[in-house]
Amino acid sequence: MTQSENAAPRGGSRTPLVELSGVSKNYGNVRALEGVSLEVYAGDVTCVLGDNGAGKSTLIKIIAGLHQHDGGTLALGGEETRLSSPREALDRGIATVYQDLAVVPLMPVWRNFFLGSEPRKGRGPFRRMDVEHMRRTTHAELLRMGIDLRDVDQPIGTLSGGERQCVAIARAVHFGAKVLVLDEPTAALGVKQSGVVLKYVAAARDQGLGVVLITHNPHHAYLVGDRFVLLKRGTMTGAYTREGITLDELTGQMAGGNELDDLRHELRRR
Repeated sequence: MTQSENAAPRGGSRTPLVELSGVSKNYGNVRALEGVSLEVYAGDVTCVLGDNGAGKSTLIKIIAGLHQHDGGTLALGGEETRLSSPREALDRGIATVYQDLAVVPLMPVWRNFFLGSEPRKGRGPFRRMDVEHMRRTTHAELLRMGIDLRDVDQPIGTLSGGERQCVAIARAVHFGAKVLVLDEPTAALGVKQSGVVLKYVAAARDQGLGVVLITHNPHHAYLVGDRFVLLKRGTMTGAYTREGITLDELTGQMAGGNELDDLRHELRRR
């Protein structure tokens, strides 16, 4: 197995939409990340894998502009930068979909789709939300992603977890995201709903977005991933392209690799 941290993306050499090089982050005396590097390309899925405490959440917060890195570099489109806020990250085309989704369950699907970005019509005291436009646009955008909801007026809380994730993905695509960061989108879902979400992750990739998929599930990662970054206790244990690692090898790395072999031998002796 060949580590391929600097391998070229599909289609040859091109500039990453997002590139982290040797990024570190400290919280007081606690080092949450140390020397982490990854690249996100248009039309590719970069999977970040690790167990709880591996540093995945900290990595998300740096890319999303919630926290700034202490060491290393962050570059967008080849330009080194420091994101000062989630709003700046969003303005630069980075949309983050967190595990809790931040939706209002009792509001209709179309209202959640435009939440915080509602188009308006009319002037002065007659200015109001353009509800019909929002309904039509929501249905059309969901349909464009292959999501055929019978009624966009139904409360979003009545949708399954997988459907809510898909609405969030379609929303990010509609509002012009270039990079889509997904925080454990299949963590609380069954096999069928996880498959639905992964289908729309692939749809976003095929529309040219660069996708960062945060997960602890190597099987889900390998179904859609082009590049894989493995984290453990805030450090990288490997970075691979799809051609450089098999599913069995990826699963073995996630399970502990050599540590698991040592444990197996120890248990056999006992």
